[in-house]
Amino acid sequence: MSDKYLNIRYPFQDSPDGFFVDLNKTTKEAVKSDLLHLLLTNKGTRYYLPDFGTNLRRYIFQPNDAPTHNEIIGEIQIAVDTYLPGLKIVSIDVNVDENNENASIVNVKFTVTQGVFEETDFIEFSLSQ
Repeated sequence: MSDKYLNIRYPFQDSPDGFFVDLNKTTKEAVKSDLLHLLLTNKGTRYYLPDFGTNLRRYIFQPNDAPTHNEIIGEIQIAVDTYLPGLKIVSIDVNVDENNENASIVNVKFTVTQGVFEETDFIEFSLSQ
């Protein structure tokens, strides 16, 4: 029986199976890849979808404080609501990285509903200079 592939794994990497890039085999991996791809793509870089993505990188040189963290949360929420309607954001936490006061750690907890089944997971990434 052949394997089922859902989408491209993010971050992009070589495929051990002979494809051009590595692919996701489970829904859980696919959802995380889609979410990371959306959040880490700069708006205006995707052909035919200029509003796809976020402008999170613009916050790298902003003050690492509560008002900036609230703007980051709003940017993430709008992007997910627009481009990943099957994903429900449970919480978004933005905190100062304890190892680097100029960096923020973003944790996005989400729920995916598939029929009667729900699965909750999270992604975490850093915004730093």
